[in-house]
Amino acid sequence: MPDAKSETELVLERQLDAPRAAVWRCWTEPDLLEQWFCPKPWRVTDAKIDLRPGGRFDTVMNGPDGEVVPNRGQFVEVEPGHRLVFTDAFVGDWQPGSGTPFMAASITFADAPGGGTLYRASARHWSVEARERHEAMGFHEGWGVAADQLETLAREIAGRAGKAAS
Repeated sequence: MPDAKSETELVLERQLDAPRAAVWRCWTEPDLLEQWFCPKPWRVTDAKIDLRPGGRFDTVMNGPDGEVVPNRGQFVEVEPGHRLVFTDAFVGDWQPGSGTPFMAASITFADAPGGGTLYRASARHWSVEARERHEAMGFHEGWGVAADQLETLAREIAGRAGKAAS
């Protein structure tokens, strides 16, 4: 497990066997994000992505027992192909979210030596207690399974693009 920079941060780092451009697409295209963003049997049934600082980043997650978990947020930083930062502290156009914010996430993408993508997901929480709750909810396992699903989908769409170019 990579070291966190602070006591409120959780981090997941992976080398994904998929090109960075495909991984980026999976994060930024709603129809692709819905296919991998939460560990199965959970699924995302709706994603709204307004890819700009201040733009909405909303998902609705559905569990196998009928659970419905809406997540409203906003992009804080968008560096195309390289970095996304989002938070639930705002819900679009810098409007505050309702309730106490939970976290801000930073996702970075870099070309890996020899191919693939160096992928880093960092979740910084508003308190140690929030970080502990997220860890107890299964951050490492859940975000790890989602990263595996992301890798599979990104490889798939990169393969389709390669075949289309042939």
